[in-house]
Amino acid sequence: MRYEIKGEPLPVVICYPVSGEKIITESGAMSWRSQDFKMETKAGGIGKAFGRMFSGESLFQNIYTANSDGQFIAFASSFPGAIKAIEVTPDKPIICQKTAFLAAEEGVELSVHLQKKVGAGLFGGEGFIMNKLSGRGIAFVELDGSVYDYDLKAGEQLVISTGNLAYCDATVDIGIQSVGGVKNALFGGEGIFNTVVTGPGHVVIQSITALEARMQSGANQ
Repeated sequence: MRYEIKGEPLPVVICYPVSGEKIITESGAMSWRSQDFKMETKAGGIGKAFGRMFSGESLFQNIYTANSDGQFIAFASSFPGAIKAIEVTPDKPIICQKTAFLAAEEGVELSVHLQKKVGAGLFGGEGFIMNKLSGRGIAFVELDGSVYDYDLKAGEQLVISTGNLAYCDATVDIGIQSVGGVKNALFGGEGIFNTVVTGPGHVVIQSITALEARMQSGANQ
């Protein structure tokens, strides 16, 4: 499927599906489109629906099917930041922050990813519940602020301030690390714990957290 990502600081992805192609999106995410689409609203099963709800996503999803060639449909970011296109394959699922999912081709499945490590879930800033993108196709995620990409080798680590991990390959291990030292923890401004990701795999970091982005957006209104 052809697409283009345009605009700053509130980007939009415009998709150009051919006749019969389907695009899955969160309820209410569509910004504008051409006329010849069929829209269906589905929960995708009770378990999956409630799983999405607990991961911060909508209970329902919309499926847009192009009825003819030459159609277009646009999905805009909710907060200042970036939209990234991710190629998801059966051997390369993606773990991403809650509320990141924007839209995807039909072959991509959105599900819940539970943190296996209690410490990472409690103190890593990402929470116990994250999102998992699996299957096959292009997925679009909305991220906060600017984004930076790193490819980690096996055993290579990256220390990230809590909440700044945007998404990573499922092969990446997510853990936590104490800042160390009472004065560092109390007065260093970094909190008590940082998120530590260990390769191998691709890691994407966002310059501000989702909470910071929403607070800034509310202050500007």
